[in-house]
Amino acid sequence: MIDDQKKSALFLVSACLVGLATRYDGQIKRNEACLEFLEGKIWLPVCPEQLGGLATPRSAADMVGGDGPAVLDGRARVVTRDGMDVSLPFIAGAQQVLAIARQQRVAGVCLKARSPSCAVHGQQGVTAALLARHGFCLYQF
Repeated sequence: MIDDQKKSALFLVSACLVGLATRYDGQIKRNEACLEFLEGKIWLPVCPEQLGGLATPRSAADMVGGDGPAVLDGRARVVTRDGMDVSLPFIAGAQQVLAIARQQRVAGVCLKARSPSCAVHGQQGVTAALLARHGFCLYQF
């Protein structure tokens, strides 16, 4: 019974990991390890940047002055390589993902490594930081 519940549990997943053209550069780069992890599970793709109102393709962005928690607290910013501050769309997208995760009562969230939104380890991204603050189980791919 418990195994059946785990199989039917819903996972959110960074849309780029499952092959949707949501990466900043619009390229499709599926993550086979993530797809293997999701096999047999119910999952819903999300893209924090798109949910925050950013287009695809878009200029690459990096965090300046800190990590995701610092961006959420207003102590750091997310800035594109051409100098545009996109902190507010990154925060708005993170809030949208959090709202979906809460509403759907997800079992976990699979996120993209080395992303200013989604990185779980290293320099934690904005969305990962917000989800972690709210106790969600995060997986990085």
